[in-house]
Amino acid sequence: MEIKSNPQYLSKQYTVRELSVDDVDAIYELCSGNEQFYRYHPPFVTRESILDDLKSLPPGKTLADKLFIGFYQEDTLIAVMDLILGFPDDQTAFIGLFMMNAFFQGREIGSGIIRECLEGLSKQNYKKVRLAVDKGNPQSEHFWTKNLFVKTGEEFPVENTTLLPMERLLN
Repeated sequence: MEIKSNPQYLSKQYTVRELSVDDVDAIYELCSGNEQFYRYHPPFVTRESILDDLKSLPPGKTLADKLFIGFYQEDTLIAVMDLILGFPDDQTAFIGLFMMNAFFQGREIGSGIIRECLEGLSKQNYKKVRLAVDKGNPQSEHFWTKNLFVKTGEEFPVENTTLLPMERLLN
C-alpha cells in the first residue's frame, strides 16, 4: 500500500491524516506550545509560516512527494510531521518537521510514533530516513539520538541557525 495515498500506513496506534489549510489553527496551537524549539529555530511560528510549510518543498520535489500529516488520539492532534518521500534520493525519506503536542511530551509517545513511521517506511522499501536538527538544541538532538539517528558530520548554516543533518538506516 502506498504511503502517499494512505498515510494511516505510518501508525497502528493513532489516526493519521494529511493536514491542510483547514487545520492551520490546530497546527498553530500545537507548534506554539513548543517555545524551546523556536529559541533555536527562529522566528516563532505564525499561521502564515504554517501555510508556507504546508507547501514548502526541497529542490526537485513536488507536492506529490510531500506528506504534511497529523497524528490524532481521538480528536486531539498529538503530533505533526512534514515528510518528503524520495529525498535526497529515491531510497531516502526526509523528515522536515516532527513536533509533538507539549502535553504529550516526555511519555515516549513521540518515540513510538517515530518507530511506527520507520517501520512503515521500511516496508515501502525506503532504506534511510534523514532529517536535520538545529545546532545547540539539546531537546531535539537528544530525542533523535535516542531514536537511533546519528549526525552525518555535515553542517549547513542557514538564516538564523545552523542545521546538523542526522540519519538512520532502516532494516
